[in-house]
Amino acid sequence: MSDNFKVAIIGSGPAGLSAAARAAALGMSHVLLEKTDHLSDTIYKYQKGKHIMATPDQLVLRSDMSFAAGKREDILGTWDSQALSQKVNVRLDAEVLDISGSKGNFKIQLKGGDEISAENIVLGIGTQGNPNKLRCPGGDQPFVGYQLDDPAEHLDKHIIVVGGGDAGIENALGLANPDLGNTVTLLQRSDGFPRSKPANVALLEEARADGRLDFLISASPKELLADRMIVEAKDGEIELPCDMVIARLGSAPPRKLIEGWGIEFTGPDREAYPILSEEFESVVPGIFVIGALAGYPLIKHCMNQGYDVIERINGNKSLKPADQPLLEAIFKKVPGGKSVDYWIDHLRKDVPIFEGVSRLQMREFLLDSRMHAPKADEIIFRRNQAGSSLWAVVDGSVQVEINPNDTRQRVELGAGQIFGEIGLISGRPRSATIRAGRNAILIEVPRSAALKLIDTIPAVKRKVDTIATERQIRQIFGNGLDVKWIEKLIANAEYVDAPAGMTIIEEGSDDLDVYIIRYGSALVEKNIGGKDVFLSYVPAGAYVGEMALFENRVRTASVKTAIKSQLIRLSGEIFEELLSAEPELRERIRETVVERRRLNAFVESKKDNFDSVSDYYSQVADFLISEGLGEATDALLIDESLCVACDNCELACAETHQGISRLDREAGQAYESIHVPTSCRHCEHPHCMTDCPPDAIHRGADGEVFIDETCIGCGNCQRYCPYGVIQMQKIPPKRPGLFAWFLFGSGPGPGQPSQKWINQKTKGKDVGKFAVKCDMCKGIKGGPACVRACPTGAAIRVSPENYLNTVNKNGGGQ
Repeated sequence: MSDNFKVAIIGSGPAGLSAAARAAALGMSHVLLEKTDHLSDTIYKYQKGKHIMATPDQLVLRSDMSFAAGKREDILGTWDSQALSQKVNVRLDAEVLDISGSKGNFKIQLKGGDEISAENIVLGIGTQGNPNKLRCPGGDQPFVGYQLDDPAEHLDKHIIVVGGGDAGIENALGLANPDLGNTVTLLQRSDGFPRSKPANVALLEEARADGRLDFLISASPKELLADRMIVEAKDGEIELPCDMVIARLGSAPPRKLIEGWGIEFTGPDREAYPILSEEFESVVPGIFVIGALAGYPLIKHCMNQGYDVIERINGNKSLKPADQPLLEAIFKKVPGGKSVDYWIDHLRKDVPIFEGVSRLQMREFLLDSRMHAPKADEIIFRRNQAGSSLWAVVDGSVQVEINPNDTRQRVELGAGQIFGEIGLISGRPRSATIRAGRNAILIEVPRSAALKLIDTIPAVKRKVDTIATERQIRQIFGNGLDVKWIEKLIANAEYVDAPAGMTIIEEGSDDLDVYIIRYGSALVEKNIGGKDVFLSYVPAGAYVGEMALFENRVRTASVKTAIKSQLIRLSGEIFEELLSAEPELRERIRETVVERRRLNAFVESKKDNFDSVSDYYSQVADFLISEGLGEATDALLIDESLCVACDNCELACAETHQGISRLDREAGQAYESIHVPTSCRHCEHPHCMTDCPPDAIHRGADGEVFIDETCIGCGNCQRYCPYGVIQMQKIPPKRPGLFAWFLFGSGPGPGQPSQKWINQKTKGKDVGKFAVKCDMCKGIKGGPACVRACPTGAAIRVSPENYLNTVNKNGGGQ
């Protein structure tokens, strides 16, 4: 065997193996170097019996090695036999220590002293050997592992899997086999599973529905003890028994080694990827990078890259990527007839949030995005409209209406700038109306794709965070604020992740920091007579902490988070300088302080009847937060002191929605006269949207969360909703009209028909089910039918801040 090759391929994962197979098929002199004693070590280390998916489904496979969805063992066996039959030149137990030389004459030093020469090098070494570690007190316990070989080795244990990517989900499913007797809980940091394949998420949902495992979203380890884990969940801390932890937190390239070979990365972050050309060539001519190391972890992508890179080394300059037709369809609607390559280069060069995104990552990300070329002055979205997608101005400009009372007052956002980021982060309605400028070309990134981008690429997260912070500061304190103050505040800003119930401002303290609630919510309380009295509710997008600047630098009340939240802490000293330099802003904030002083004075005036007032405020606030109003945007409440139990609300709801009521008046919890019936809260970040396979759940223009006719009845939304407000119902039979019922007794009459009548009408028929929930009577003039039908005014729909503040102003409702 010659030690001089046209190409040396390092790493026999799917990418490297596919590259070697193509070289063998072309008759190209090659060697495939693998440091272990078997092919495809990454797949080899997957848990035994793991089912491997062949996604994306719409992407064609280019490779001389076959690949279809199946078990780990079957896929590895197929690859072993095909590598042998196709005469792939494999060298096992060949660990690379160093690379030197240049294109046409590279020298590869192997462990043991052997040296190999090659004209070109293809790196397909992956990242799995460098996993991200569990970073919490106790994270170095001996029962913490970073891979799972065989689930059957673990019996009758309390096991926590940390990480909701594909690997974490698959490990949790394997360990949750009923025959093993394990109690399995998966923790996912984000509010959903943006990095995971939809099919894996569906299997996870099914396993939870069957009682085989549980999972928590918006949850992360706080501390790991000898026999339990303390977890920061959305609603506060919880303790879980724990005998074993599998942490699947992703991995990073072996950067120090690779940089030693002259390869440069897209940025300084640990998880940044190498700088690559369209042909996968690094900044070192002749060294190519493919597979997970290039930022593409999906097997089909990796195998296509392996095929393509060998074709290009062989001189095939006309070969287009396998995803080219899909991307061409996306850009076809954009005027100008520019190529896919043009748009990818343009986006990466001229839209700053994409600067840290590699070309390969851009291609994957663009498959989930949409391009728009709106007409001048066309409305992109309106103020207070619901929406959580992220937008960027690629060419031209957009106009932001900054004054809802005067649409002529506008600020221009030019090419390269983003908008919509506050709705993406906070879940709150759009804060301004956006209109297209002349020759505008825009890219819209759906929430799931935007979160994946932010979660995957630190440079994108930093840029989005900085822009969102600037916009929130301007939105709260005025667009006329001098840029020097904006920059100074941002430079000293700190992001604070706060669990539910965390005190961020303590009454009586002398710090001056101001907090913007980025997402989540908070409660303001004042201590009187040794008891905490509820004052107000503060939603995402608002701020707290400014009163100390007007009250002799002393905190006059405490603020604690209602649910898991993220805050932006602004330096009190810098904020104080700002108010001194901007008298108009100081006066505007002083007006807010006067209103809050009035509220404090009201509570103080009640101290003679303090016990009842204090208990009422605090318990009402705690009750409503526990019922989900801390993350609600619109909730139905019933004043039981006015309710006469006529059930007109349910009847009206049923009559409006195909005979199926979206609310249960009697169900739900109550505190004194305040009743929260079983009805949708229309959450800031709806749990039901976390995994909807047909993408049938949407937000309407007024913030309503609704389910459209594409629902397939999978039940995922019902399982995700923590408030039990979604039903899975049979598609109802058509009922006779009201006239036929009134005169002839035909049909079930007004309201929701009995299950007996539905069963009689659907007997013997194949009737599907669909998800049913409140849609706030979307599109119906006059608003929600339940409120309109209430004869006493007992039923009201409110946002949480409006209700809680109304309680205060009405003297506690007593």
